[in-house]
Amino acid sequence: MSTREHAIEIEVDATRIDATVVTPGTAMPGVLFVHGWGGSQEQYLTRAREIAALGCVCLTFDLRGHADTQEQREQVSRESNLRDVLAAYDRLARHPHVDADAIAVVGSSYGGYLAAILTAMRKVRWLALRVPALYIDTGWEVPKVQLHKDQDLKAYRRSFIKPDDNRALRAVADFEGDVLIVQSEHDDTVPHPVITSYREACLQARSLTYRCLAGADHGLTDPTMQRAYSALLTQWLGEMLASARRPGDAAAAQASKAVAGKVAAEQAAPSEAEPEAPPLAR
Repeated sequence: MSTREHAIEIEVDATRIDATVVTPGTAMPGVLFVHGWGGSQEQYLTRAREIAALGCVCLTFDLRGHADTQEQREQVSRESNLRDVLAAYDRLARHPHVDADAIAVVGSSYGGYLAAILTAMRKVRWLALRVPALYIDTGWEVPKVQLHKDQDLKAYRRSFIKPDDNRALRAVADFEGDVLIVQSEHDDTVPHPVITSYREACLQARSLTYRCLAGADHGLTDPTMQRAYSALLTQWLGEMLASARRPGDAAAAQASKAVAGKVAAEQAAPSEAEPEAPPLAR
């Protein structure tokens, strides 16, 4: 098996010593998780650990205006948060163990909206969107919390939107990778027309997988729905990773499928789960 070497320095007793990290020659896929408005990376750490078992390097992070930067909530704009996503993506892509040509982005609600736009600015191979939101293009740099005061988003989201009329949908229309779109049956925040707009925008996608979680609400407040989504996401990513393996990596591909099935089964079993953020002003 080929190997890769990465020179590093280790700090010890006010000095530094040289070291070398030796890893398998084949770089691993990277997975970036983007949480929704009112959420945090804490809600996705468990899911990221499960996905990492497929042989991936996963990165979760807190958008500005959340967690330790909650005081910025009233000031952050979509522009600010998009820069957060870009910075997180770039950090993941630079990781020495990550294959920069094999990066997946997983986004929920507002995070799904930002993830969609990201695909027009960075190389993304797999895009998983759970209840992705839509916003009117105007007011891009105004505080995000102001959007619900300045725009009639409820009416906007009840209508079918064409890609030419929305930045996120334009990005999806140009995306040529694999797409997963997950809807919640009882979602008052991201209604069915929004999901239809995203699905119809996938004009050039290599593949499109659509699933609706029966009985689920926007924030997956029922732990059973949390587990169902985690199992779905793990299974889909496992299949995507396995199909992307080179012919010579048949064993690794089979291992990815096996791990995905095992993790999905474990997620479907009864367990405690933290609900995602409630549907605030998304």
